[in-house]
Amino acid sequence: MATDTLKSSTGASGALGASGPSGLRRLLLDNGALTALIVLVVAMSVLSGDFLTADNLLNIGVQAAVTAILAFGVTFVIVSAGIDLSVGSVAALSATVLAWSATSEGVPVWIAVILAIATGIACGLVNGFLISYGKLPPFIATLAMLSVGRGLSLVISQGSPIAFPESVSHLGDNLGGWLPVPVLVMLVLGGVTAVILGRTYIGRAMYAIGGNEEAARLSGLRVKRQKLAIYALSGLFAAAAGIVLASRLSSAQPQAAQGYELDAIAAVVIGGASLAGGTGKASGTLIGALILAVLRNGLNLLSVSAFWQQVVIGVVIALAVLLDTVRRKAGATPVPAGAGGSGDRKKQALTYVLAAVVAAAIVGATSFLHSGSSAAKSEKIGLSLSTLNNPFFVQIRAGAQDEAKKLGVDLSVTDAQNDASQQANQLQNFTSEGLGTIIVNPVDSDAVTPAAKAVNKADIPLVAVDRAVNGANTAALVASDNVSGGRLAAKSLAEKLGGKGEIVILQGQAGTSASRERGAGFAEGLKAYPGIKVLAKQPADWDRTKGLDVMTNLLQANSGVDGVFAENDEMALGAIKALGSKAGKSVQVIGFDGTADGLKAVEAGTLYASVAQQPAELGRIAVRNAVKAAEGDKVEKSVMVPVKVVTSANVAEFSG
Repeated sequence: MATDTLKSSTGASGALGASGPSGLRRLLLDNGALTALIVLVVAMSVLSGDFLTADNLLNIGVQAAVTAILAFGVTFVIVSAGIDLSVGSVAALSATVLAWSATSEGVPVWIAVILAIATGIACGLVNGFLISYGKLPPFIATLAMLSVGRGLSLVISQGSPIAFPESVSHLGDNLGGWLPVPVLVMLVLGGVTAVILGRTYIGRAMYAIGGNEEAARLSGLRVKRQKLAIYALSGLFAAAAGIVLASRLSSAQPQAAQGYELDAIAAVVIGGASLAGGTGKASGTLIGALILAVLRNGLNLLSVSAFWQQVVIGVVIALAVLLDTVRRKAGATPVPAGAGGSGDRKKQALTYVLAAVVAAAIVGATSFLHSGSSAAKSEKIGLSLSTLNNPFFVQIRAGAQDEAKKLGVDLSVTDAQNDASQQANQLQNFTSEGLGTIIVNPVDSDAVTPAAKAVNKADIPLVAVDRAVNGANTAALVASDNVSGGRLAAKSLAEKLGGKGEIVILQGQAGTSASRERGAGFAEGLKAYPGIKVLAKQPADWDRTKGLDVMTNLLQANSGVDGVFAENDEMALGAIKALGSKAGKSVQVIGFDGTADGLKAVEAGTLYASVAQQPAELGRIAVRNAVKAAEGDKVEKSVMVPVKVVTSANVAEFSG
C-alpha cells in the first residue's frame, strides 16, 4: 500500500535534524486545525459572554452535525484524490424520498428509511460508475449529480416541503432533555469513519489510490471497484445527513442543503486533508466542521454581518490550504489513519488530551471576564431575515433598524440566505444569548417550527414578520396577506387585458411559502376571468437575472403573450428587460413587493403595476411590537399592513 510521499527530516530515533523545524513548530504544523479551534474558542469566549454557556456549546455541536456527517463521507473521496460536489443535493433527495414515501405513499417508516439510504447509495454508485468506467472527471460527474439530485427532489415534492414522519423526527430531539441526538449521530458516524479509514481494507485502499493511483493499480488493487465503493460510502453518509437535517426541521425541504457540499469540502480541507489525495482523517474532519460552526456561531453572537461571515470563512479556508502547503515544505509528515504504530497513536491521543486541558484552563479563566455581562439583554432584539439578497427584505431591515435607533434598542440582524437550517441555527444562537425579543421572517413557515418552539420554551417573546410561524406561539404576526395580494394581482392584470388574453407566470423559489401563497392567490383570482389563459409557469427564484433568462426562453415558445405576472418585482424587472419595447405596450407586466426599482418601472410605464407590501413599514411595526412584548405590554396578535396595487395613477403618492 502506498504511504504519504512526504518525508520527514527526523532521524530513525525520531529526533529532529539540525535543519528541521523546532518541536513546537512541528506540533503546531501537524495539529494546525486543532490549534486553530482552540484559538477560536478562546477568542470567542473573550469577545462574547454568551459563547461559553452549556446551551451554546450544545448549539455549536448541533450546528456542526450535518456538515460533519456530510464531510465524513467527503473525506473518503478526498483521501482517494477525488471530489464530490453532489452531497448536498443527495442529502435533500434522500430526505425527500423518505418523507414522500412515508406520508404520500403510505410506505412503512422503516422501509422509507431504507429507501432513503438506498437512494443515497445509488447516487454514489452512479457517481462512481461515471468516474471509474465512464472516465468522467470527478468534478464533472458529481456536478451533474448535483443538478440531477436537486431536480429529482423538486419533482418528487412538487416544490413544496413534505412533513417528516414523527418517529424519524425524534432524531432532531434531545436525549435526557439535554444531549442533542444530531450530536450523538455525528460522533457515532465519526467513529465509523475512523474505523473504515484506519482498520479496513477499503480504507487502506483509499490512501493507496490517493497517494498514487497507478502504483495502486499495478500493486493489484481493483481501483475501479474501489472507487465505486468510495463514492457509494459518500452517498450513504449524505443520506444520513439529509435525514438528520430534515429531522431538525420536521420537514423535508426540496431546496435544503444548498451549498453544503462546499462546507463539507472546506471542513475536510481545514481538518488537514490534502486535495491532492493520500492524507486525511476523521478527527481532522470533525475539527474542521467544528471550526466552521464556531465561526458562524461566534460571529452571530457578535452581530457580525452575514456578508462578512462569508468573507471570514473564505479566508479561513484559504489559510487552511496555505497551512497544508507550509506543512509540506516544512517536512511535516501527515500519516494515513491507522498507518502509525501504537506509539504514534498514543502521542496523538496525548496531544488531544493536552489540548483539551489547555483550552479548558484558558476558557475557564476568561469566563470571569463576563460575569454580570447579561444585564442589558432585555434591550436587545434579534432579527432573522430569510434573505438579504432581495431589495424587499433589505427594506424590511432598513425600517427595523430605523425604528430600533429611534427607540434606543440594540438590533442584531442575521441573513438565513433562504436556508431553513441556517435560520434554525440563528434562532438557536439568539436563544442562547437570552435576548429580550426575537423577530423572525421565516424561510418556510413549517420548517421554522422546531426552532420557534425552543424560543417559546426559553420564554422569549417571538414576533413573526411577513410570513407566519406554524405550530408555535408568536406574540405578534406583522404581515401583509400574500394570498390576498395574489388575488389583487390577478384582478388588476385581467382588467387591464379586458378579461381575455394569454399570460405567463414567473414563480419564486420552489418550496418557499411566499411563492406558494402568492401563486395560490393569483390562481384563485383568475377563476373569475375564464378568458385569461395561462400559457406557462416557470420558477425564476426571485432573481432579476433569472427572470430575464426564463422570460427570454418562454418568449421563444410562446409568441402571443399578452401579460406577465411575476411573484416579485425583481423577476418582473427581468421580464421587462426580456420584453424590450413590448413591455408596457403590447405586453402588460405586474410584479409584487413595491420595491424602489419596481416603483421606478411603474412610473416609467414599463411595469403596469406592483402589489406593494410596504416592506419598510413591516420592519418598523415588527420592532415596535417586539419592544412592547419585551416590556410585557399588550401586543395585538395579528397586525396586517395594507397591500396596495400601485399603478402610474397613484405611484407619486405611494411611499414604501
